Amino acid sequence: MSRWPSLKQLTYLVALDEHQNFNRAAKACFVSQSTLSSGLQNLEGLLGGELIERDHKAFVMTPLGRQVVARARELLAQTRDLMELVEGQKGAMKGAIRLGCIPTIAPFLLSRLVQSCRDRYPDLDLLLREDTTSQLLAMLRSGELDLLLLALPTDTEGLRSRVIGQDPFVLVMHQEQAGDFAQPVDYRRLPDHSIFLLEQEHCLTEHAVSACRLTDRRKINPFAATSLHTLVQMVGAGLGSTFLPRMAIDAGILANTDILAMAPQGDKAYRDIGLVWRPTATRVETFYRLGDLVAELL
Repeated sequence: MSRWPSLKQLTYLVALDEHQNFNRAAKACFVSQSTLSSGLQNLEGLLGGELIERDHKAFVMTPLGRQVVARARELLAQTRDLMELVEGQKGAMKGAIRLGCIPTIAPFLLSRLVQSCRDRYPDLDLLLREDTTSQLLAMLRSGELDLLLLALPTDTEGLRSRVIGQDPFVLVMHQEQAGDFAQPVDYRRLPDHSIFLLEQEHCLTEHAVSACRLTDRRKINPFAATSLHTLVQMVGAGLGSTFLPRMAIDAGILANTDILAMAPQGDKAYRDIGLVWRPTATRVETFYRLGDLVAELL
């Protein structure tokens, strides 16, 4: 092959696969739609194969296109790691770190983490992204993020991880109901469908159910909330109870409510908090120091 695909062309292809729309992909790459389309056509010419099946209003990736997208993500991630290698020569706690965090941690920890970083490491710039565990892991693998702050365990196959602390679970219910139960609460005494949890894409649900030994699924209400604040509103209305992480309670999520925190069942009623990064990342010392800082905050 006399000519090689450019990283820009591979970026166009990955963006199109991610956004599933030529216009949105072009905006994400900060180019015009015609520039993106031309770049993809040139890429197909260089590779000698059709990557995208097009019609007037839609497109699909060909089997070859899907394979090239997967390889392109790996190449772009490795290229970013190469740039990090150079960035890392400036010092362990300098430059930018693109940090992803899940919604059941971010609102209760990140502001304190950012402030602590500014005080202790003024040359380190944290660029934050909040999303679900599955989305963050995909972005980490593709090189769009450098480091994740997650609740563990979760499937991190092919990645590196480090547990940096524990976050206990607390059972909460309205004070008018709490008087009927001794602590730790015997779940068998709770009415069926009286425990509210988050949607399944939030890993907190499975972690809480497992850690707190909630084995009787009949106790779980089929309604699933999208945030911890929604759960608090439902419990505050006297509809039932839920499990909250201690960091959310310490951050004041129950302030100005009639909700009481109670000890749940289980001697290991907590979730692990950890960092996750790519094995090819070169700024591991920076990651470890950030982990130590998060551990202090926990």
